[in-house]
Amino acid sequence: MAQGVDDADASARRVLATPAARDGLAVGLATAAYGISFGALSVAAGLDVWQTCFLSLVMFTGGSQFALVGVLASGGVAAGGTAIATAALLGVRNVVYGMRMKPLVDTGGPWRRAAAAWVTIDESTAVALAQTDERQARVGFWVTGVAIFLGWNLTTLAGALIGDAIGDTRAWGLDAAAAAAFLGLLWPRLKRFQAGAVAVAAALVAVLATPVLMPGLPVLVAAVVAVLVGWFDLFGRSRER
Repeated sequence: MAQGVDDADASARRVLATPAARDGLAVGLATAAYGISFGALSVAAGLDVWQTCFLSLVMFTGGSQFALVGVLASGGVAAGGTAIATAALLGVRNVVYGMRMKPLVDTGGPWRRAAAAWVTIDESTAVALAQTDERQARVGFWVTGVAIFLGWNLTTLAGALIGDAIGDTRAWGLDAAAAAAFLGLLWPRLKRFQAGAVAVAAALVAVLATPVLMPGLPVLVAAVVAVLVGWFDLFGRSRER
């Protein structure tokens, strides 16, 4: 029995010593730090501590979560339907990640596959695809996904408690910070011409629609425009010519 435990410990140490695991842990720690911002911003948008924690536990996709609380912050309860629709639209990308990752993680029983679906996000997919062989890709996927899941939920709780203790978060400027935090998530992705063009098109539509549409709807319309421009690669193809 003791020998088996020792062998398992040694195997775990070998896995964690691999470059894929180190990459996953580094990405996990860096990404989890955003959870503090999300927790505080969610409370600022009107959710309580436990609603905020439940959102991170069940939704678990940072871009959609920031988008949801951002729309709620701008439109209040009246924008709830739009907030959910916007978050769902942004979350569609995880379906694409799931199709790409299925051959890699479709092993084990139903619980393992369900866990894999839960942690299929931007970062776990990116770390997995950056590896040179299938075994390292699988290690990178799981280490990144689990590290972010645990860290994100813990830091969400911490951020929500901080936001709750502050009280009137608008006095500290946190009501405007959701947009800034979401921009921080997007900024590294805007280096390519096509991505920048999608962002500019969506921002322009949002600015033009804000004076004439109900709170929350401009964000949803802008998201639809971004999806259409990105899906058909309009600016990318025109640039190639």
